[in-house]
Amino acid sequence: MKTAALLLLGSTLLAAGCATQPLTPEDAIHYAAAVAPDVYSDTYVMDVVATGRQNGRIFLNSQEDYRDPHTLTIEILPSALPAFKQAYGEDADAHFKGHRVTVLGEARRVTIWYLNQSGERTGQSYYQTHIVVSDPDQIKIES
Repeated sequence: MKTAALLLLGSTLLAAGCATQPLTPEDAIHYAAAVAPDVYSDTYVMDVVATGRQNGRIFLNSQEDYRDPHTLTIEILPSALPAFKQAYGEDADAHFKGHRVTVLGEARRVTIWYLNQSGERTGQSYYQTHIVVSDPDQIKIES
């Protein structure tokens, strides 16, 4: 669901969710941080520079280093992976890597905890900005 809200960022008044052009990764990160813990719904554009997999999810990243605070990550849920494979004939990471994509979704600030060797949280964390994708119709390669 796309909602509109007014945000005051510095001295700029923005209409959230009303952009006419897709937002950049920098915009997504900035707006998601400004409305955290809420989400910022819009259309985003990014180059898929790197990919990764963890816990059945596929991650499409705008930077080589997914830990870089300037990275926007598209997180494709495990339940969506069969639909992506059926739609494209290959896994989403292989299909989108190296392409500029447009994605419709909610940018959210996610806390990532550092873990010790036993897998317990150390108390240290950092933030990533994710857009969760559950349907192939949310993401397209730009022509």
